[in-house]
Amino acid sequence: MRREIRPSRDNRDAKTGRAPNGKPYESVWDFPRPPMIESVEWRIRVRHADVAIVDAPRCLRVLETSQPPAYYVEPEFVDRTLFMGSDRTTSCEWKGVADYVDVYAGSSVVRQGAWTYQNPTDRFASLSGCWAFYAQRFDECRVDDEQVTSNEGQFYGGWVTANVTGPFKGAPGTLHW
Repeated sequence: MRREIRPSRDNRDAKTGRAPNGKPYESVWDFPRPPMIESVEWRIRVRHADVAIVDAPRCLRVLETSQPPAYYVEPEFVDRTLFMGSDRTTSCEWKGVADYVDVYAGSSVVRQGAWTYQNPTDRFASLSGCWAFYAQRFDECRVDDEQVTSNEGQFYGGWVTANVTGPFKGAPGTLHW
């Protein structure tokens, strides 16, 4: 019987130097667990059906082992008039309870496309009221000028940029990682 090899810091495909987007390569297997928050001065944009939802000059990234970064944007940079509450909540052992919203852009509705932690745990207090978006559900999600690729699957909301290397948790067969 063949034993499945689980990705780790020891068997990943590490890259060095700078990616095509000018940022240094970083492997999700070097991200910490428990996760950490990093403030970055990178422009974040989210658009859907030709409607601007987010245009932020900076954001917070949550970095966690095995997952591409999730990007959180301060509420003043988000057009929350496009939001309608959803019944969905999820619980994260580190961050607390997330509340989801449907996003109405033009004649399109993105169901449960964004989430926030209104009352996060103390360690993640800086995320309070900030918004994150599922790249796989929107037409355009950008970090600086780069169109991101979404984290595979429907549960995790990480954004993959040219400098972030995996493999990533979220694809079929990876939830046990």
